[in-house]
Amino acid sequence: MEKTISQITITNKEIGRQTLAHLNNLTKPIGSLGRLEELAVQIAEITDEPFPNVSPPVSIVFAADHGIALEGVSAYPQEVTAQMAANFLSGGAGINVLTNQIKGQFVLVDIGIASELKGSGYINEKIRYGTANFAKESAMTKGQAVKAIEAGIKVTTNAISNGANSVILGEMGIGNTTSSSAILAILSGEAVENVVGPGTGISEEKLLNKQQVIKKALMDRNPDPNDVLDILSKVGGLEIAGMTGAILGAASKKTPLIIDGFISTVSAVLAIRLAPNVRNYLIFSHQSQEAGHGIALKMLEAKPLLDLELRLGEGTGAALAFPLVQSSVHVLKEMATFTGAGISITEKSEDLEN
Repeated sequence: MEKTISQITITNKEIGRQTLAHLNNLTKPIGSLGRLEELAVQIAEITDEPFPNVSPPVSIVFAADHGIALEGVSAYPQEVTAQMAANFLSGGAGINVLTNQIKGQFVLVDIGIASELKGSGYINEKIRYGTANFAKESAMTKGQAVKAIEAGIKVTTNAISNGANSVILGEMGIGNTTSSSAILAILSGEAVENVVGPGTGISEEKLLNKQQVIKKALMDRNPDPNDVLDILSKVGGLEIAGMTGAILGAASKKTPLIIDGFISTVSAVLAIRLAPNVRNYLIFSHQSQEAGHGIALKMLEAKPLLDLELRLGEGTGAALAFPLVQSSVHVLKEMATFTGAGISITEKSEDLEN
């Protein structure tokens, strides 16, 4: 983990300036493609390439169970994590459909499912069979949190070495909005009521229970807000730690990383606490309906690309945003310049800027 963090450098602003100059010479009014141009500059800075490539993407879904699910904080029983993992492997989930649409690779990582998965086609990085119930004890040890981060680093850097040019992050784990909300309350200083939402769709009664469970657990566990490993070990999730590692790994390889919704954004906050240079490697795909997501995005001064009222997870929002990311680099590489198109500066100023 420490070695990977040491390899994360600031993004290349000089390449960004060169890319912006090129964009300003394309056959369009300056800045007329708005945030698409911002994306192109950011990706050039991330990759150290004036004409970068983001295809093919890889969608990496980290799956794990949470002992806190025993406290009645979710609309679904814990067994659904393994059932959904099987659905991923059979190609029937939303992220499978969307990854196929963008011609990406799909990777499922069992980093802490509470049972054994049947079949093949997934990466087994199981740290333990689900976290402990953090309402009663720490979710995991610090050593296990480090192992989960390092598993995320390994899986992601291997995918990049095997040809992925961008990373889409996703997760699956019943109870993981509870863990993410607890982490966000610690990191943001916000009241638990402000960061806790209905997750997969719980009733008002269950929502109040979820808030009370988190508030009491934070008092009992008393995580150190300045210690990422202490937070993860006391109230975290294995897939949350895995995604934190994935973010570190992608940044160390100068690879754009598209963040999905609430849970992966919380992982991004953790990764940035470990390595502040990570921030500029991240593309935030969408604003979800989860209460804490807006708070986490605001903490990072992040402007998501989409707002489609999503709350599925799995990386689906990030996969939906990928065509915009892809479009930004296609414009950069394929659109004609004024010189190449034989358009004079006079014509540019008189015709195109009116």
